[in-house]
Amino acid sequence: MSDPIFRPMCGRVRLSSDVSEIKLVFSIPPHRPTPNFPPSWNVAPTDPLPVVRFDSRAGERSLDVLRWGLVPYWAKDIKVGFANINAKAEGIENRPAFREGFQRRRCLVPVDNFYEWKKTPTGKQPSAVALADRGLMALAGLWENWRSPVGEWVRSFANVTTEPNALCAELHNRMPVVLGPETWPAWLGEEPSTSAGSRLCSRLTHRRR
Repeated sequence: MSDPIFRPMCGRVRLSSDVSEIKLVFSIPPHRPTPNFPPSWNVAPTDPLPVVRFDSRAGERSLDVLRWGLVPYWAKDIKVGFANINAKAEGIENRPAFREGFQRRRCLVPVDNFYEWKKTPTGKQPSAVALADRGLMALAGLWENWRSPVGEWVRSFANVTTEPNALCAELHNRMPVVLGPETWPAWLGEEPSTSAGSRLCSRLTHRRR
């Protein structure tokens, strides 16, 4: 997996790295709050996960716990989020559930690895996919604010997926976008959207392998 931008994923992940390590890897300032997130080897949709976002007012990154499964601000029921754990990159800028997040609320989702199940004659065989150096992956994500009918605010996210590379095509017909550190500022919106951010977004939505 030599490409620094595209890697694979499905609906289960592991995040067992210490939160302090996550803050260090993703350049979260020490004074920013450190979420209380216990190590998990089997994070599932609707579970909470720490997510890296850019605080434009403070001009720095933050690490916040969000719910996996994006709930659009206009949704009537939080259950919509289960259908939005992943956001298909192709056409993402036009999909009602994701287009505003794609333009204004992009994030990074740190994971140690993700799981995929390959169909075999004897059933499905699970595989854990990680970076070669076993370092933290940064999945490209989108986040959203949603207010429940009783007035409770919920922050949620989805992972952006694309077509698989040769390695992951053996496991699944989709893969998540994994961003290398050099692309994080553009994806998070730390750079002007008219320059590097737009070029990166174009690569994510139109690139083919």
